[in-house]
Amino acid sequence: MEPENKTKQQTKKIMIAIWSLLAVAIALSIYVYVQQLPPPAHKYDAFAKCIQASGATFYGAFWCPHCAAQKREFGTGAQYLPYVECSEPNYTETQSCKDLGVSEYPTWVFKDGSTSTGDTSLAVLAQKTGCALPTST
Repeated sequence: MEPENKTKQQTKKIMIAIWSLLAVAIALSIYVYVQQLPPPAHKYDAFAKCIQASGATFYGAFWCPHCAAQKREFGTGAQYLPYVECSEPNYTETQSCKDLGVSEYPTWVFKDGSTSTGDTSLAVLAQKTGCALPTST
């Protein structure tokens, strides 16, 4: 094979690889973007209100990315969550959260005394609170 043809073939393979990687990167970017979109307005409002009425409490901190993600899952319904801020502006823990033994965020405490720490799925919250999880918009 001539060196010129070999170089052209190698260049073609490199270009195919670059375009393939670019397509994968674009697809992943779109997926991540869509995953970060909040749910439709009001979809989880009634669910959050039910959680509040169930006696559950959501302990978190303003600086906690998992707490922010948990709130984001509820969209506009986050305003109805039974949220308790456990961090002072200087990042120290509030005395009330210390007294309750809350040291991980987010922490959910349910009426029966059980807890869930870290990312808690909406399905688990529904099961623990007896609240119906909305399935449609």
